[in-house]
Formats: sequence, structure tokens, C-alpha cells
Amino acid sequence: MERSRFICTLAPAVSAAEAHAVIRDVAAAMPDAHHHCWAFVAGAPGNTDLVGSNDDGEPRGTAGRPMLVALLHSGVGEIVAVVTRYFGGVKLGTGGLARAYGGVVQAAISTLPRIDRVATTPCEVTLAYAHVAAVQHLLPRYGVTVEAQRFDVAVHLELQVPVEQAAALVQAIGDATRGAAAVRLGAPADG
Repeated sequence: MERSRFICTLAPAVSAAEAHAVIRDVAAAMPDAHHHCWAFVAGAPGNTDLVGSNDDGEPRGTAGRPMLVALLHSGVGEIVAVVTRYFGGVKLGTGGLARAYGGVVQAAISTLPRIDRVATTPCEVTLAYAHVAAVQHLLPRYGVTVEAQRFDVAVHLELQVPVEQAAALVQAIGDATRGAAAVRLGAPADG
């Protein structure tokens, strides 16, 4: 990188507004740097609907675009990358700049811990006390999170169910309670 210093900052960004806030914060924290180039993917990994990039004074296409390509191919979404460059006195050329900016983002991403996000849907279950143990026994098998429980005349469970498991869970609850439980998938009822 020929004496230039490249510093990559990665942060979560679920929207373009969040990405731009991070970009402003990084630029404000290092105001003496020559460039603050950036790219973001505010949607799901690889999704190009909510993306952006900027070369911040570097030759066109040598910073933001290689950074965006690195993000899009990383398997990570909802992320912003800001590469701050302190110029070292040696010109890298357009190819050298593109490799440096894209490479520093790839290197930073390789150090990130990964968390798989699972799409869930709310599920409400109303059942008799006699069936509680059988239903509670099923929940871990389907990756269900219990959000709330209410014990009244009947038992009311508010759950978060992985979307891919929802139909199978409804069937399993029906089998475990012999059809006696009321199961409602989707948005929780007001009340």
C-alpha cells in the first residue's frame, strides 16, 4: 500500500440513513485524513436494493465500487464500511487503489463474528393445562422462543417461530393436543 495508511471501520446499518450517520461519525473522528471512502449494503446479504458507495475524491471507481463489491460478496448484510486513507506520498494507480480499498474491506470482514438471522413469525397458542407439558416439550425442537405466558382459565403462549418451521409446529401442536389447542400464526392480537 506504498506508505499510505488505510483504516477500515465496519458498523451495522439497516438503512441508508444509519449508514450515512456512521460515515459522518468516522469522518468527524478523523478529520485530518485525506479520504473517507464508503460503501454499504443496508438490506439482506447480496441484496442490491439498498446499497451505496462513494470514492470521496479518489479517482472514479477506485474506492467505493471495489468496497461495495467486497461487501456484496461477503455474505454479510446490513453493514457499512468506511475506509479512511492517510496518503503516504506514493501514488498507487487506479488498479492499486481498487485492490487496496477492496482488499482492506475483505480483510476487515474476515475478522467479523457471524450471526445467522432467522426469519420468525409470531404465534399465539391457547390450550388447556393438561396439554402444557406436551406442547412445551415440542418448542425447542422447532426453534421456538417463548415471548410471554399467561395462566388464566386456559394457558396462553406468545411465541416467535422460525418461518420455515411454522407449519410443522402447528401440526405438532395439533397432534399433541388432539386438536384441542387454538393456534394463531401471524401478527399478535390486540389486547
